[in-house]
Amino acid sequence: MRRWVPAIGLVALLVPVHGFSQDKNNKGSIYEQLNLFDEAFERIRQDAVEPVGDERLVDTAITGMLAGIDPHAAYIPEAEYKAQQAPAAAGVANVGLVMTIIGGQLTVVSPRDGSAAAAAGIKPGDQVYMIDKEPTYDMSLADVEQRLRGPAGSEVTLLLRRGTNNPTDVKIKRAVSTFQSISSHLEDGSIGYIRIAGFDGKTAADLGTAIQSLQQQAGDKLIGFVIDLRNNPGGNFDAAVATADALIDKGDIAIVKGRGADSTKHIAATPGDLAKGLPIVAIVNGGTAEEAELVAGALQDNHRGLLLGTKTFGESRIETTIPISGNGAVRLTTARFLTPLGHQIQGNGITPDLTVQPLKLERLANAGLQREADLPGALKNTDPVAPPTTPSAGASSPTPGAAAKPAAPEPVATADIGTTQDEQLAEARDVLRGLAMVSARNTR
Repeated sequence: MRRWVPAIGLVALLVPVHGFSQDKNNKGSIYEQLNLFDEAFERIRQDAVEPVGDERLVDTAITGMLAGIDPHAAYIPEAEYKAQQAPAAAGVANVGLVMTIIGGQLTVVSPRDGSAAAAAGIKPGDQVYMIDKEPTYDMSLADVEQRLRGPAGSEVTLLLRRGTNNPTDVKIKRAVSTFQSISSHLEDGSIGYIRIAGFDGKTAADLGTAIQSLQQQAGDKLIGFVIDLRNNPGGNFDAAVATADALIDKGDIAIVKGRGADSTKHIAATPGDLAKGLPIVAIVNGGTAEEAELVAGALQDNHRGLLLGTKTFGESRIETTIPISGNGAVRLTTARFLTPLGHQIQGNGITPDLTVQPLKLERLANAGLQREADLPGALKNTDPVAPPTTPSAGASSPTPGAAAKPAAPEPVATADIGTTQDEQLAEARDVLRGLAMVSARNTR
């Protein structure tokens, strides 16, 4: 006798109420597809050489189903979901790595500023083949995160490959640390440099503190700000909105677009500009992703800041963790955000107003920086694409509805970020001085 409970459970998970109104005689109906699942489920239960439990079969089916939707969707089992909801245990530490999976290979997006991974010399684009001698080819990102966590002071060994070099072991000592999302200093006595390395609950407040400190240091000599968003992989969505709001006095910050035609939401800025209208130049590159692209797009479309650098990553997903009663949760991409003028970020990225390559280049593995559109199964951007209002010289506007082309080889910023050896920062300072001169003339 067949067991129907697993199939019914999947119906409850996968099929919205309106899904049951489909014609039962339709060959492609949900009922026929569930019958196919049920038959495969029974064949595995009865014929697999090693017995497989029902719970494992269903968990594996859900995991595989979500993995086929987009690279970031995932099933979170009940035990893991409960662990995520509980406060972090004392003494539990990590290495501060942001990772993704590109072409089936675990790859470093970026180490967090000030992390143990950054101190160990881990760089964007490094490929990770093993974690403590365990191959990573079949690990999910959730598995990777769990393996990188451990007691403070303990070591984890990564087998890394950089470019075409031979793989080497790198040992990283886990450390309990609060990663700094904002750092700042005064450039040439008149330019405020602010690096935003990520977004968390303190980012907007720390930005305000940094701006106030720079204003006090420079006094009436302050001519503007350089906002550094390079290799910023994103973070908390609300924190990014608050960060952009702190620099924009009026207008939209972003447009959030869900699945339904009536699900579009405009996020508007509130009155007030912590920078008091002083010119802003934001530096971006291929490592500027997700929420960092939200901030960059808000500054560009509101003509509040000029973007300098190279094209951004091209990822604008909003994830939602949806609990399944007594069975963990699923993590899904449920919406995307657009720039205030409606420009699509997903799969396209944001083209800076001024394209400036660093002079000292470090090529990533596989001769180029992968973007969101290059990931296997990446969500496609099917919306019409509006041409940018301020395209860079020589750039051509994308064809509406056209698929994004693979990313061209692009250099990434090295450890020189924010130092006197940072060529892009030097260019940003020069541009900011020019903007300040124009602004001063216009206010006379």
